[in-house]
Amino acid sequence: MYPPLESDLLRIFVAVAQAGNVTHAGEKLGRTQSAVSMQVRKLEEAVGLALFERGPRGVTLTMEGERLLPYARRIVGLVDETTAAMRTLPLDGPVRVGIPEEYNQTVLPGALAAFAETNPGTEVTVFCGYTAQQMEALEADELDLAVIFEWDGGISGELLAIDPTVWVTSLTHNLHLERPVPVAFYRRSVWCREFAQRSLEPHSISYRVAYTSDTSGGLRSAVASGLAIAPLARSNIPPGARELTAADGFPPVDSSRVVLKRNPRRGGPAIDGMADMVRKSFAPLAVLADQAFG
Repeated sequence: MYPPLESDLLRIFVAVAQAGNVTHAGEKLGRTQSAVSMQVRKLEEAVGLALFERGPRGVTLTMEGERLLPYARRIVGLVDETTAAMRTLPLDGPVRVGIPEEYNQTVLPGALAAFAETNPGTEVTVFCGYTAQQMEALEADELDLAVIFEWDGGISGELLAIDPTVWVTSLTHNLHLERPVPVAFYRRSVWCREFAQRSLEPHSISYRVAYTSDTSGGLRSAVASGLAIAPLARSNIPPGARELTAADGFPPVDSSRVVLKRNPRRGGPAIDGMADMVRKSFAPLAVLADQAFG
């Protein structure tokens, strides 16, 4: 009965097979040539077969060595993977993160997917809602992290990017030329009253509310279908639409700051890891903002 094969012997075998030279393999492994040669002979004795043919310029695998090599590589790889996994501290969980609807199909899905892939043991719960809803959830200890919009300096947090809200119209319609201009607003929104409506008033732009929705998706649909113009984040302008600028007679609505807000009652490696992933996902948007305002 053959003795069990040691993973260290198999690691040396793989190194010699790859280098084709005992000396070079020893240098890579940090061992002397004699030590490597002795370990190779020990492995050959364990399997009862010659694994290498020795020559003046190095070594080559025998037929039996060729047969062993893929198994040895698999075993060594599994040992390395197991060692890395055991030395990595597991993240605690769950993580509850809130995101605006504006980014649930653009900026953040990649971050959430990447976090889930690298931390499969951490339970992630996502809440998609507007700023007021997320602030309420944070206060109620229902969220650990929230990506929100801040307009007037009233919300503290980590600045992720600046994503101005602008008036948006369909490319195939000229609704912005109508008076009163049909607009789409969020239903029961204080923000619409304080920012969107007020942005029109100094320019004497008469308007009528032609469409209301609880979501930015609804406002995008209103624009795309030619029902109304709408205030949307610049990064969220749908295909077939464009921003209305000063040349069209329309001012920007606000200079929304995208802020990462943390629940002060919750912390830990998993929350820190998710915060870092969210931060990285907004980096391209922050660069675009710097270029636009720089």
